[in-house]
Amino acid sequence: MTHPAQDTGRPGEQDAALLAPGWAASPAGAATSDTAYVRALLDAEAALTLAQAALGQAPAAAARAVTEAAADPGRFDPAELAAQARAGGNPVIPLVGALTRAVPKAHAPYVHRGATSQDIMDTATMLVAARTLDPLLADLARTEEALARLAAAHRDTAMPGRTLTQHAVPTTFGLKAAGWRSLILDARDRVRAVRDTLPAQLGGAAGTLAAFTAYGAEDATALPAAYASELGLAAPLLPWHTLRTPIADLAGCLAFTAGALGKLAADVLVLARTEIAELAEGSGGGSSTMPHKANPVRATLLAAAARRAPGLAATLYGSLAAEDERPAGAWHAEWEPLRDLLRLTGGAARDAAELTEGLKVRADTMRRHLGLTHGLIVSERLSAALAPVLGRARAKELLTDAARRAWAEDRPLAAVLAEEPGVKDAVDLGDLTDPAHYTGSAGALTDRALERR
Repeated sequence: MTHPAQDTGRPGEQDAALLAPGWAASPAGAATSDTAYVRALLDAEAALTLAQAALGQAPAAAARAVTEAAADPGRFDPAELAAQARAGGNPVIPLVGALTRAVPKAHAPYVHRGATSQDIMDTATMLVAARTLDPLLADLARTEEALARLAAAHRDTAMPGRTLTQHAVPTTFGLKAAGWRSLILDARDRVRAVRDTLPAQLGGAAGTLAAFTAYGAEDATALPAAYASELGLAAPLLPWHTLRTPIADLAGCLAFTAGALGKLAADVLVLARTEIAELAEGSGGGSSTMPHKANPVRATLLAAAARRAPGLAATLYGSLAAEDERPAGAWHAEWEPLRDLLRLTGGAARDAAELTEGLKVRADTMRRHLGLTHGLIVSERLSAALAPVLGRARAKELLTDAARRAWAEDRPLAAVLAEEPGVKDAVDLGDLTDPAHYTGSAGALTDRALERR
């Protein structure tokens, strides 16, 4: 697939994503460029005439003429269309004029015949979404595969489990990676479901298909399905000019995906801190002034996307409240945030694939950190083991005092407990205080998670 340039619609300028490294030079950036939108608008116009011709509502020669004229988006300048769009409030109106002039005069009446601007704009938006979601899904697949490898390789790699920022009980990196993968698969399933149901839009001026009947269609209700078939989109049950479920579904799956990737990023950012260093990006970014830095740039960009996505989705959900048969403002408010959300999430999927494929796991550091609390990380296990021997109240009292002494005296908890009468002979303190021996069902849970395809 060839990705067109990313144009801003300003004369002499290109959208180079200077302030958007998260989607710069990504498939999502190319698939959502102004040139890509013009391409989608032209595809929508050509498909309409082709569908009408297939149903005997337009001459085959007209369909060929419109398709040929629409085949070269280079003849339609996004900058000019953007400037002219101010007059009518959308870019379809000037595009239809330009396309009509590009078609032989005999076939010009069949350009855009019976449609309204929103039909073409909504349909083009669905095409742009489909062309963005396809590479996004491919990148999610790369991420899922990388995480599956990490989870399997580190099934039994013990590390501190952290709750409310503090060491809690031991876990394994395999289980953590399996959890990340589970979220990615949840995102994949949601994106795939939306991708498979992206619908064409065709209803005419007020969603009644009246103009197509006026132009001689005996059964105008057959046209939307034929139109959708030409485009490879789903056939809509009804015109959805003010029934914005497709946009809301896109908002939801994209925001969820950004958040799922953000969870992965949040963990990597914490675990890659200098003083923790349990993880590292395969090729960290540099600093303009500090030569020693290897910043977790991919995770940083994922975190930024996760913070922006909910606000963009909120605007799209807010546009559900669209009045009448076609709205003033609600529809128009969708265009920029939806494109931003497609770009942001598509770029994040690309960065997540790169991050996970190169992620470095420092198992020795994880193991060393299990000892930072002098053995207190397994106090839960000790409490369960000592309660039958000493009684629940006495076991709690003993462990509380032993924990205090272990910290104050900088000694292992096992050594402190061994001094207590009856404890050393009653339980195996060496085994009970080994954090690697207290990861519960982490291995089995990891195995079960990896069964999901």
